[in-house]
Amino acid sequence: MPVFSPPRTARLRAALLVPLLGLACAAHAQRGDLDRTDTLHQDLLGATLAGEFAVQAGRLDEAANWYLDAARQSDGDPGLAERATRIALLAGDDRRAAQALDLWRRHAPDSLPMRAAEATLSLRAGRDRVARRQLEALLRSGDPAGWRHAFTVLGGGARDQAQAARLLGQLVDSGAIPDTLQAWMAFGGLAQRLDRTDLTERILENIVARFPGEPRVALLRASQLRESGRPDEARQALAALGDAALTGPDLRMGIAGEYEALGDLADAERTLAMGPQDGRTYVLRASLMARAENKVALAALYEEVKAVALTPNPAQRLLLGQMAEYLEQYDEALDWYQTVPGGPERAQARLRGARVLHELGRRDDAWARLRELQSDGTSDEDMRRNAYLLEAELRQQGDDPAELDVYNRGLAAMPDDPAVLYSRALMWERRDDIPRAEADLRRVLVADPENVAALNALGYTLADRTTRYTEALELIDRARVAEPDNAAIIDSYGWVLYRLGRNEDALVELRRAFSMMKDAEVAAHIGEVLWVLGRHDEARKYFDEARAIDPENRSLLRALEKTGA
Repeated sequence: MPVFSPPRTARLRAALLVPLLGLACAAHAQRGDLDRTDTLHQDLLGATLAGEFAVQAGRLDEAANWYLDAARQSDGDPGLAERATRIALLAGDDRRAAQALDLWRRHAPDSLPMRAAEATLSLRAGRDRVARRQLEALLRSGDPAGWRHAFTVLGGGARDQAQAARLLGQLVDSGAIPDTLQAWMAFGGLAQRLDRTDLTERILENIVARFPGEPRVALLRASQLRESGRPDEARQALAALGDAALTGPDLRMGIAGEYEALGDLADAERTLAMGPQDGRTYVLRASLMARAENKVALAALYEEVKAVALTPNPAQRLLLGQMAEYLEQYDEALDWYQTVPGGPERAQARLRGARVLHELGRRDDAWARLRELQSDGTSDEDMRRNAYLLEAELRQQGDDPAELDVYNRGLAAMPDDPAVLYSRALMWERRDDIPRAEADLRRVLVADPENVAALNALGYTLADRTTRYTEALELIDRARVAEPDNAAIIDSYGWVLYRLGRNEDALVELRRAFSMMKDAEVAAHIGEVLWVLGRHDEARKYFDEARAIDPENRSLLRALEKTGA
């Protein structure tokens, strides 16, 4: 969502009036003042500021009301009408969303984002026929952005997956999807995310007919077969691609990614080895070999990279150090890292050298190296911050109580650094000290009230580990305004809805998050909600998916203990 910028006249007035109006606007926003006779509701700047204060407080219903008033007073500013519409949609306030949309439509009738919001509102109201016409208009607009807006509406604006799949099927049947491979591939992926094998098959048939011989079609087919539990057929589809990986690095990465998802790490590495090699492919190949525990192949690759140049440059030296580290040849890795002469690679090599010292059991040397980096006045702030974070990470691995001391030293050197505070908050949460975790996250938000990661982390923590669900929802809503399509935030939103007892609504959001991000924690959340709803067989399926991704995930373990599944 674009950052809202008030009209020029409002900005000029703001410079003079913000100090005077700020406290009044905050007070009105905090008490949710809806009195239309109040002069603040009839003032463009006052209503806008009150709307922003309400957003920052996480009260989206009040924010939508204030922004709607501002849009009415703005003499036709489409930016205000757009923000009022979007906030009302996020708040689930369809009435105000329709009113704001009417203003937006009046002043920007040809805006594709406005027409997309229009379709979203129709979907939310259950007016599927109207929504279909609006989506078809977007798809047939002739503007390359039109189909992307339609894709976004179907992917995130529908009431549930069934509605989205039904509309998508109708759009396919009507021939509305533009005749471009990228559009068809996107909608094919959406059908796959919606767990609609039949619809995915129909879209694939269209793609094959329209774009015969296109290797990306075979790649989508392989992905669909894998997702539908037919791994052998997926492997056959990938094998049929033959030398297609040589046509370009993006396709090669895609094919390797499918093999990796199937667990065929050797085939993934073999695919990446096709065609020209660079630092990225060498690192990925080494990583795959290490995960497959194929040290013989990894050692051969190590020798291959060493032979690429007689005098390796800084990037190659860093890469060779990483490969030696993968091979657990820590002494050689340390030598490579120490000979990286300069440039951006030098900073990473110095940090990795400390990690290697730790692996060699030379922990005192590792701590000394990190202390040196932390106090190096010639290093930039990022390097010094990363040195503190790495030391804390290494101490955490050994359950070293000195982890806390590292964070404290980091904050003494860089007061209120958000990354250090955030990491210390996660440590407190792991130690079940929720008050201290909350305190650190709030310190981040005092300095940066719009820090999305901290808003989401605090909201989720309150939802997951306390009973302060309303407060959690307000924090998560603030994060949603900033990043409405962030899968982690959607998961947090679904989880707080579940904790508020809105199980069916929660399930819709959690499924949407999982379709965007295959994560053990999200799968565990879906499993728990399904279990509470009495759908135990389906819940077990998601618990099994979570186990396959990360069997030690803390949310999964808590959900299994709670449900007895």
